[in-house]
Parts: sequence; structure tokens; C-alpha cells
Amino acid sequence: MAIELTDANFEEKVLKSDKPVLVDFWAEWCGPCRMVSPIVNELATEFEGKAVIGKVDVDKNPEVSAKFGIRNIPTILFFKNGEVVDKQVGVAQKNVLASKIEDLL
Repeated sequence: MAIELTDANFEEKVLKSDKPVLVDFWAEWCGPCRMVSPIVNELATEFEGKAVIGKVDVDKNPEVSAKFGIRNIPTILFFKNGEVVDKQVGVAQKNVLASKIEDLL
């Protein structure tokens, strides 16, 4: 299961992580986000111990969403060493997201 990321824990869990991080920016009311959510949770299970997989509810965490310029959701950002290294906007297939994580390992 993906971890819940918030304005309060984002720096610690994402920016200071020693592993690659996938962050899914989503909202409860967003249909495409609900399509991506199970994929993100599967990736969290598959990459457990190798990468951090988390989700940010944009409605509840406006600071982080604004900091990274999230305008459309779902948006998935990929972090390595505290820096954004890749981005996926909109619905993507699991194999696309998995290969982006593999590239960062």
C-alpha cells in the first residue's frame, strides 16, 4: 500500500529519502486518479524496500502541490536524491510507471 504523504511529512519521506520515490498527486473527486490508484498500490507492494511509493491528496496538502506546480491530476513525480527526475501526467499503464522506477534503482 502506498504511504500517505502530507505537507508535514513530505520533506522527511521524499526529499530526504535514500531510495527513489514515486509520488502520486491525486484527489478524491478525480476519476482518472481512481484508475491510477490501484496501480500505484501494486507498485508499492512490488518495490517494497527498493523504492518509496506515496500519494499526496492535493485538496488536503496545498503546500506541496503548489511547490511542485501541480496543475493537472493525476500527476506522478519521480524523485531521486531529493530532486524531481521524471514526471507522468495523466493515466499511465503499470509497465510504464514500473520501468520509470526501475531506471532510478
